[in-house]
Order: sequence, then structure tokens, then C-alpha cells
Amino acid sequence: MDIGLGGWRTATYAELYAPLGTVLGERTAKEFAALRIATVGDLLRHIPRHYLSGTELTDLATLTEGELVAVVARVAEIRRHEGHAQPGRKARPGRLEVLLSDGQGRLTATFFGKTHLLSWWERQLREGVAGLFVGKVGSFRGQLQMSHPTFAMMDAHGRVVSTSEEKERIAALSSGGLVGMYPATAKLPTWKVAECARLALDSLSGAEDPWPTWLREKADVLGLADAFAAVHAPASLAQAEKGAERLRFDEAMATQLTMAYRRADAANRPAQPRVRVSGGLLDAFDAQLPFRLTRGQTEVSSAILDDLARPRPMQRLLQGEVGSGKTVVALRAMLAVVDAGGQAALLAPTEVLAAQHYQTIRTLLGDLGGGRMLGTPDVATDVVLLSGSLPAAAKKSALLRAASGEAGIVVGTHALLADRVQFADLGLIVVDEQHRFGVEQRAVLADKAAGRPHVLVLTATPIPRSVAMTIFGDLDVSTLTELPAGRADVSTVVVDASSRPQWVERAWERVAEEVAAGRQVFVVVPRIASSAEGIGVVELADQLRSGPLAALRVGVLHGQLPGEVKDEVMGAFAGGQLDVLVATTVIEVGVDVPNASMMLVWDADRFGISQLHQLRGRIGRGSHPGVCLLVTRAPAAEAARVRLDAVAATRDGFELAELDLEQRREGDVLGAAQAGGRSSLRLLRVLEHAGLIARARELATECVARDPDLTTPGFADAIRATELLASPDWLERN
Repeated sequence: MDIGLGGWRTATYAELYAPLGTVLGERTAKEFAALRIATVGDLLRHIPRHYLSGTELTDLATLTEGELVAVVARVAEIRRHEGHAQPGRKARPGRLEVLLSDGQGRLTATFFGKTHLLSWWERQLREGVAGLFVGKVGSFRGQLQMSHPTFAMMDAHGRVVSTSEEKERIAALSSGGLVGMYPATAKLPTWKVAECARLALDSLSGAEDPWPTWLREKADVLGLADAFAAVHAPASLAQAEKGAERLRFDEAMATQLTMAYRRADAANRPAQPRVRVSGGLLDAFDAQLPFRLTRGQTEVSSAILDDLARPRPMQRLLQGEVGSGKTVVALRAMLAVVDAGGQAALLAPTEVLAAQHYQTIRTLLGDLGGGRMLGTPDVATDVVLLSGSLPAAAKKSALLRAASGEAGIVVGTHALLADRVQFADLGLIVVDEQHRFGVEQRAVLADKAAGRPHVLVLTATPIPRSVAMTIFGDLDVSTLTELPAGRADVSTVVVDASSRPQWVERAWERVAEEVAAGRQVFVVVPRIASSAEGIGVVELADQLRSGPLAALRVGVLHGQLPGEVKDEVMGAFAGGQLDVLVATTVIEVGVDVPNASMMLVWDADRFGISQLHQLRGRIGRGSHPGVCLLVTRAPAAEAARVRLDAVAATRDGFELAELDLEQRREGDVLGAAQAGGRSSLRLLRVLEHAGLIARARELATECVARDPDLTTPGFADAIRATELLASPDWLERN
């Protein structure tokens, strides 16, 4: 399947993905970089957040506090109040109170400044003259007012009389009846963004619609050119919404089309079946497991083994709460592939996590992971670890065992992607926390297989169904919701360090009590070095060592430490040589210390909901009840504090994921910010527009049925655009 990696197949897409500088000039184009706008299409899809209406005198009685408005009103009266200085105090600025009238009601516009500014405003704002005033409605002493509104004065015929270029733009924008308020920057005020958007719109005049007529009719959407005109130069709010609806449809359709063709492509590509072998390594492993699999683990394992036995590549996402047993399920799949004569590779994003997986797999396998050594069972396989920090001799040995096929399971980090890493018969790729890897990185590993390998993706980040449908639409999704028997409960408490500082003292006492009971504690800090925003991990550890935790063994772990130091510290904590580990979020994923029963998160308001849920999953992994203390100075009414209260109220990761998604962009939730990629979703919100996404998925399936060979130019370009713009966190390579 050719997805058009050469040029664009339609003139419209070529124009949309033209660099912005070709229309606006390089200097202006550079200013748009702050808004993550690089192409003509980026700008045209950068639509107003609000539309303000009114070119005739506005009924001021309809205004409400907090509303962003554009009002046309007459200056009824101007009151000037000079500033004055008081001994020992900073001089107070003067103010100009401008009473605006619609003939009946009144609204006060207030301006603060020094004498020369008051005089300038007074000359511009003449009594009896009408003007357009744009700003947010507030209140003072029970009366509605606007503070420092932007304005443009007009003559009796509605023509601009102000000399300011910006004010002329305001008035010009109002001539159509609606003023679009765009997301802007200091260098790019909303008026300039609007002007540039209209220039971009003019450059696309006459462009053909990339979607075929039948698809537009079934979706009941405007043509593309009409949609751009509707959002950037609307005659009514209804028209603006109709245009935005088309642009949202484009985002949903492009993503679902990409997924639909991937599903079709995977179904048509052969893969070597890996049928379960009776009496092999997997059966021996099951027989020696010291615990019973949960019902969910059994059901998901069965589905995976069925996938592996088919002559097409498995593409499955396994999601589950922290501690739900994904590793055991993944290991059973790897053992089934080894039984069938193949090899499995587990790709982890960090050395700490790779080492953790290696140790967990070796522990679970016991003698079955000892290779062909004397005394090991006949069905045993070798398990090797490959990471960048390995000594040269160990790395060489691991490479040889992987290339020869001696190692049935190879666990590693990005080091697995190196050219010199070869496999005898790579049959299964397991990618843990897959959002940490880019498209090409995963592709490099897949290319090391002789044929098409099976792929199992793991994530401990709960993903709402609407997100899974959008982002992992080319994967079958399995979910583990049960926690294995023996897991302890974890209680979570928000510690208000601002209003109840004594609670913080009690928190450190509680840490000492937990250690005295023979258990261990994580202390998580959001930053490595101290700054104006708060204390860092190193300084806090020093304070604890010389203060409330002086009698305890306190270690420090953060991402800037050398690899060998990180391994040494983590090993000491896991081995019980440290009582308290003060760390950054390097312990967020994969760290398994069953004796750690308590976590204190410092400045917890600096973390997102999903991240806090992941961190909390590091405790309560043994038989001891866990406690998580979220220390914050955020006021009770702030959104950050609301997040913490939500985390404290439930351990249901899917419920928290929905809330997280409501508060943040989808890309941020899934880690797009870490990858530095641009999101392909500018207007679509997967919770709010779940119905549209589902409809696009149906239409995308029909598109594949009508055009299995992807000959429709618009379809090919939409897929290519998705590949180019999507964050590598979101989309698997075709």
C-alpha cells in the first residue's frame, strides 16, 4: 500500500502544507511558531475561541459578568481622576472612567495610567462619539465595567476615525457582524492573527475538496473552502459552527481512515503462526507458578494465544491498572512463541524499567530461564538483558545469544534498535509503555524480523474507550481490571501544607513510624534542583537527613545521575539497605518494591492526575496496607487542588483518566509533550466528540471497502498528513 510518501496527490493538500512564509513572509511566519503554526493549513485550522457580535449600538442590559464581548456604544461622559503620591507609599496611578451608553443602559470602561496616558485616552474618547469596545465584562461595587478595553472610534457614518492601525483592524473586522477572538500571543494579537488567516484563506481560493462527493454527503458537512470561510469570516454564529464541524470531521476522518487502512493492511499481510506447543516451556511455567491467574489474566492470555496462532500478525494493546499482572500475561505470550521456535523481544523505555522486567522474568521463570546450562529443564530458554550501560563483555555475550537464537527472550532499552542487534527468528515484539517510543524506533525493531512479527503493546495508563478508538484504532484492545489476590489497599490523603503546616510535621513522623515497623517509603519531588517554584529532590533529601529523618537511611534518585549510580541506588532500596528513597518521577513506572508501603508526594499539585495514579501504584504491591500523602500548598478552590481531591477519592484509574482527559489536551495525557511532536488533533476533543469519532470510524471502514487499493488521492493525502503531523506517541507505523 502506497501512502504517497513522494509528493501530495491533490493540489489542495499541497497548498495546505505549504510553509506559512510563502503566504505571510518569513518574519511573520516565525512569529507564529509560538502558536505551533508552521503551514497554511495550520493557520486555517487555528480558529477563534469566541465570536463577538455587534456593529449597531449594543443592548448593554444583556451583558453578564465574565463575558468576553464587543459592544458598540456612545461615550456619554468622561471622568478623570489624577494619580497622587502618599508619603512612604508607591504613587497611585490616575484613572479615566468612561461611561458608555446604548441610549438607556450604561457601562463603565476604566483606564489606569500616568498623566500623559490619561490625556491621550481623553483625546481619543470624545463625548457623544460612538465606538467599538472589546474586552471582558467585570464588576466593581455591584456595577458592570470593562477594564482597559481595546477600542476603535467611529464617525457618524460608521467609518474609523482612530489613527491606530490596530484599531482600524478591529473596526474592519466588525464590519461583517462578528469579531473572531483567536488564541494569540503578545507579538501576535488576535487582530493580526485574523488578518493573516484571511490572507491564507485568499491563497486557497478555488481549491478543490479532497473528500469525494459521496463522503461529504454521507457526513453532511460543508465543502472545505466554504468551511474555512465560515470559521474565519462568518455571517452568523450558526455558520461559524457549521464550518468548525467540517474541520473537526476532517481530523476525525483522517485519523480513522489511517487506522482503517492499517487494519486492512495487517489483515492482508502474512505472519508465521506461533501455535501453542503442548508440554513445552509455557506448560512448565504454568505448572510452577506460585499463584493462580485472575480470571481477567486467563481470558486475555487466551485471546493473545489465539492471535499468535493465526497466519496474520497480532496487533493487540493490553492495558491494565498498575499491579494488574500485565507482565505475567506478556511473559506467557513470549513463552508460547519460544515454544513455537521463535524469539521474543521486550522493549522498555528506561534502563531501570528494562532491568526490572529482566529481573521479574528471571524470577518468575526460575530454572526455566537458565538456558541450556547443566541441571536446567530441557524446555528452558535463555533470557538476556541488553542496555547501553552494560559492560562490553556482557553486551557482546547478549548480542551473540540473541543472534544465535540461544536467547529466547531479549529484554532491552533503545539499545535493541542498534544495527548490530540481530535475531535468529524474532516472532513477537512486546512494547512496554509504548507512548515513550517514536514511530521509527518501533519500526526499526520490527524490521529485525524475517517476516511480519506479532506485536503486543502494554500500557499501565488507563485509556478511556473514546481515546482508545481514536489513538489505538488499529489495535485490538484488551483490559485487565482485577488486581491479583494479596494486593494491599492504599489510602490517599491530601496534606494541606498552607493552612495546616503541622500536618507536614506529622507526615514526617508518620514516615518514621512506617520505617520503624520494618517497611520502606518513597518521597517524590517534582524537580531535581530547587528553584523559585519550590525545593528540589537533592535539597529536600539533605534537609530530611539532617532533620526529621536523621535517624533513617535516606537515598536520592533522579534522572541526571549516571546509569550505574541509579542502578546502585535502586538496588539498595529494593534490597532493603535504604529506608527512604527521595526521588523524582524516575520511579513512576516499573519499580517493584513490595516492602514499600508509603509514599509522600511533595508539591503534589505539580503533577497530573494520571501521573499521580501511576506514582501511587508503586506502593501497596505487597501484603502491607499502603498510605499515600499528597502534600500541597494549593488553595482548596484551585483546579490543581480539585485534581488532588479526585485522586484521593478513588483508585479507579479509568475514572481518573476520564477526569484527566476533561482537564487536559489528549496529547498531554498520553505523553505527546515529552516527544515534542505536533498533535494532529487541533479541534477534536475525544470525550466531547465521541459520537463524531464513531461515525468517522464507520465511514472509514466504508472507504476501505470502496477503495481497498487506496487510489483516491484525498484519502492517500489524509493518511500522509496524519503520519506527518501526529505525535509519534499516538500512531503506530503502517
